[in-house]
Amino acid sequence: MKKLTFSKDEGTQFYAELQESVNQYFTENKISRKGSKLMSFKIFLYFSLDIIFYLLMITSENLYFFYGFYLLMGLSILLTAFNISHDAVHGVAVKSKLWNKILFELSFNLQGNNAYVWGKNHNESHHFYTNIEGSDIDVLNNPLFRMTNTQSLKWFHRFQWLYAPFLYLLYSLNWFFFRETLMLFNYSSRTIKIEIPPFEVVKLVFFKLIYIGYMIVLPIYLLPFDWWNILLVFLLNHFMVSILFVGVLGVSHLSDHVAHPVPDKDGNLNLSWPKLQMSTSVDYNTDSVFLNWTLGGFNAHALHHLLPNVCHVHYLKILPIFRETAAKYGMTYMEMPYFESVSSHFRFLKGMGNRVNFKPINYERQAYSHT
Repeated sequence: MKKLTFSKDEGTQFYAELQESVNQYFTENKISRKGSKLMSFKIFLYFSLDIIFYLLMITSENLYFFYGFYLLMGLSILLTAFNISHDAVHGVAVKSKLWNKILFELSFNLQGNNAYVWGKNHNESHHFYTNIEGSDIDVLNNPLFRMTNTQSLKWFHRFQWLYAPFLYLLYSLNWFFFRETLMLFNYSSRTIKIEIPPFEVVKLVFFKLIYIGYMIVLPIYLLPFDWWNILLVFLLNHFMVSILFVGVLGVSHLSDHVAHPVPDKDGNLNLSWPKLQMSTSVDYNTDSVFLNWTLGGFNAHALHHLLPNVCHVHYLKILPIFRETAAKYGMTYMEMPYFESVSSHFRFLKGMGNRVNFKPINYERQAYSHT
């Protein structure tokens, strides 16, 4: 991973005051920036739903109920990842460092993924160098998609905005079967390579086998349904999870408003780290209690990137501080209704697939309302 050097600009002062104001909020209200009693309830709720839906699924005798409970379990596991795994990897789901680690490892590994690989690269790559090719692990290097100007423009990329939704359906299957597994052979569809410690390789293989066991093998063995029904609902579950996952996260960093900064030959960037975060994230419906609860604050992505040490249950209270401080320093905060962010995402795909040098569209704050 390329190490980069940031510059100082108005974002530096903005970030310093934002941190000071947010610290003051928590001090004056005598509350921790980590998980509250509400977060403890959410942890209990989502883990309980995971278990309940699995038990209902694995004891189903009616095929329709089996399909329904299987998909509800898949949805519950995804919401567990949004609400618990993500805050836990940042050490803010609960106050205990040990319990954050346990919650993250438990919830992430049991999904058949590797907590070490994702956690390390999420914190040390994506959060530091958002949208910077060669440094952000989440910047794709897939020949079927063109996501940055440095990638070659092929004739079929002009259609990527049309075929993208179909490929998005395969996102979680690709993650489970290929994304991490191919890293063992030093291959990645990302723009940077990853080294996995030997013990983590063992864990990766072990938990993938465990996942296949309880999601496919056990239902085939215990339930009175044809094996192809089990495989079909397994695929349907991954299609559902994939489209929801991309629908929540893809619109945040892949928009026709966001930047994809390019460092100079010496690894220097002409903007500060806070300004990078503000220019590479699009937020949507940030004042929605429902979305904050359901998505674990992922709809307030710029805020999260700047303050990853704050649990999402506090976002609704500190958003006014965030907006006010951004306005004071002339920092553009890109927020919009959800479906506008989806439109922006597809405009990005279309523009990147049709122009050799695609330039972001200036965001007009007055065009949107957060209320």
